[in-house]
Amino acid sequence: MALEANYCRVWLDQPGPNRLEQLLCVRRTRLGKTGQQICVGDRVQVDGIDWPQGRGAIAALEPRHSLLERPAVANCTRVVVAVALDQPQLDPLQLTRFLLTAERTGVAVELVLTKADLLPAAAAQAWCERLQGWGYGPLLVSAQQGTGIDALRQRLSQPGIAVLCGPSGVGKSSLINALLPQLSLRVSAVSGRLQRGRHTTRHVELYPLAEGALLADTPGFNRPDLPVDPGALGPLFPEIRQRLAHQCCRFSNCLHRGDPGCAVGSGWDRQGLYRTCLDDALAQAERVSQRGRRDDPQLLDQRLRQPSRRRRRQDDPAAEDSGPINPGRAD
Repeated sequence: MALEANYCRVWLDQPGPNRLEQLLCVRRTRLGKTGQQICVGDRVQVDGIDWPQGRGAIAALEPRHSLLERPAVANCTRVVVAVALDQPQLDPLQLTRFLLTAERTGVAVELVLTKADLLPAAAAQAWCERLQGWGYGPLLVSAQQGTGIDALRQRLSQPGIAVLCGPSGVGKSSLINALLPQLSLRVSAVSGRLQRGRHTTRHVELYPLAEGALLADTPGFNRPDLPVDPGALGPLFPEIRQRLAHQCCRFSNCLHRGDPGCAVGSGWDRQGLYRTCLDDALAQAERVSQRGRRDDPQLLDQRLRQPSRRRRRQDDPAAEDSGPINPGRAD
């Protein structure tokens, strides 16, 4: 349910003695040694339970069916991207990068426009129509006035784990307070000078919203990562997927930059945003490639590497007894 410092708060499938539903658990060392990282939303196996103290240890990690890498949430069934219409002002490029991060999970992606009360109705509706052209059906909400809260609760009450993510300051904690008033999560105002949100949520945590439905509140951040492979960027855009469903590009490695034989074509709203993200992804791949070429050749060439003392002892046990030659005179 939550990661708090070196501890994990685990919700039990079946309550224990005295109807205990949660345990505060540590992680077995072997999980880290085998490279298994535990995330909020993971299904785990617990042993070494101390029922009176409500403690245990996570011994095994069950396979995941999805993973949102940033913020790290496992087994989510939908990702809800929340952005504000104003304060801070909606940035189409930033929103696009958040949508790309959500699309990479392979689960359903939904879009929520918060602070709808800060814009005239006509301007808010214009944003909705534009985002529908991107392939999303946004929901207008206002935590202050209660607009759209019931519709949002209905969407999030479906069984599974819904992840609420977005930039800092868009009102994610305010939305959760409107959905679950008993939590009384801390909220902060947007910085007046920079028009950026202040970080109020420090960790990922799951909250029960309905029977079988969990809602993940996540820390806000302002620059999501792009895919490592630039070729994987295009399928993350619903507009590109729609065009490629009817016609294939001439070349299988097409990056959809308007080259001859490209089925995507031009004239779509996010074409410029796609090119910006593609250029960033290509530059990112080039930096990774350059770092690989700058590796020390003496470390790469096995002929130039000196074996370790442990390796020498393994290869020649007699070398362990032979000490260094003392050039000094012995009396």
